[in-house]
Amino acid sequence: MSIDLEVDRLMAEALQASDPRVLFQAFLMLSRNAAARDLQPLVTAMAEFRDSEPFLFHVLTGVALRRAGNPAAVTHLETALALFQDQRLYGDPLALECAIFVTLTLIRPHETRTKFALYVDRLTFDPASRARLLAMIGLGDAWAGYLVRGQAEMLEARDLAIAAGRSDVQAEVTSWLIKCEALRGDLEASAAHLAEARALAARNGSEWVAGHITEGSAALHLARGDTEAWVAMLELMVAAGLGVDSGLVFEYRWELATHYALHDDPARAAALMRGVPAAPVHLPGGAAMAAWRSWIENPSDVPAMHEFEAVLPALTQPAERLPRARMSWLLGAAHGRAGRRAPAVRLLEAACAGYASIGAGGMLAQASADLLAVTGRRVAPPPQPFAAKPGEAALTGAEIRVAVAVADGLSNREAAEHLFVSVKTIEFHLGNIFRKLDIRNRTELARLL
Repeated sequence: MSIDLEVDRLMAEALQASDPRVLFQAFLMLSRNAAARDLQPLVTAMAEFRDSEPFLFHVLTGVALRRAGNPAAVTHLETALALFQDQRLYGDPLALECAIFVTLTLIRPHETRTKFALYVDRLTFDPASRARLLAMIGLGDAWAGYLVRGQAEMLEARDLAIAAGRSDVQAEVTSWLIKCEALRGDLEASAAHLAEARALAARNGSEWVAGHITEGSAALHLARGDTEAWVAMLELMVAAGLGVDSGLVFEYRWELATHYALHDDPARAAALMRGVPAAPVHLPGGAAMAAWRSWIENPSDVPAMHEFEAVLPALTQPAERLPRARMSWLLGAAHGRAGRRAPAVRLLEAACAGYASIGAGGMLAQASADLLAVTGRRVAPPPQPFAAKPGEAALTGAEIRVAVAVADGLSNREAAEHLFVSVKTIEFHLGNIFRKLDIRNRTELARLL
């Protein structure tokens, strides 16, 4: 049965059933293939179970409201997490998936692994459900600035989704991989997953996935250094209001306005910012957004630039590691073009260090080019966590996943269970990993991560 027919069947059954779990299963599938407005019938239907299934009610309502940009979403989402904790729902696979989903929707990506990964490893799931859970944990890792780990988890999730024949889950995680791999500097892999995600989204008719494809495509253009294409994608994203679910909706607009302001089009920059409310300080990068806006309004004002730089140390949350590096890069490059060498070097070095610390080789390559223009010296590329020794092929996707699992401290048997392979397969991959990386044991492997 095609995904479209399966969704239609589940939707019809859910709306007629008196079982809130059936209703919620339909929501989980539909959420990967629908826009916010399409979720409303399920929200209305779930209201009947507000008292009997409060956890599911608050999850569904909160996620739907967040996608619609409704601030009332937060109350529902916070209530759902409190119920998950109070009712100790860790052993319920459906509830666990909901809790991870809610945590990401609340923009707390750093909590997905620390709070839920242990339960995911302990419970038994069908391949499709496990794919979804690993995809979300991987997304959380990447979003929180652990790109290597996030990439490995999402690649594993993609493989599981393919094995389960779930093209909707495959489409979603592949759309997330586009951006992760672009940031990492794996541009060929990013481009391949862009093409794959587009084909899958078209097959499933997914407006939700299409939005992530657009955001990933913008990251790929930026990592390639194609400014014209990147600006075109930003214009599309701002016009479509993308980024509401991730909290990046303000950052995208500020990025585009900065480009216009720095390229002698202040009227266009001002038009973008006119009537737009202040960015909420709780969003990633929010503590710096007011100062960034002041600089956009006065792009040649050095004190405004210093004020912007002065607030960057306030960006200390895991999800702010990437925007802090980006803001440092923007400021440093602007100082460099104006011939102010000292602040340019200071900020561009900070940007390069920030990108290196999270494994964002694609962004580092671009920021280091601006630093080179100021100093005349190149920035050494960040050490690749699993870089093969000279003469050896790079680690395969399967080998990366085994390396991450073993570096996390899993035994061969635990890694085999985690990755749904045999112990002999783990041993085979470990032999290749040790040879390619020129290391002798698991301790040295753990140090690389």
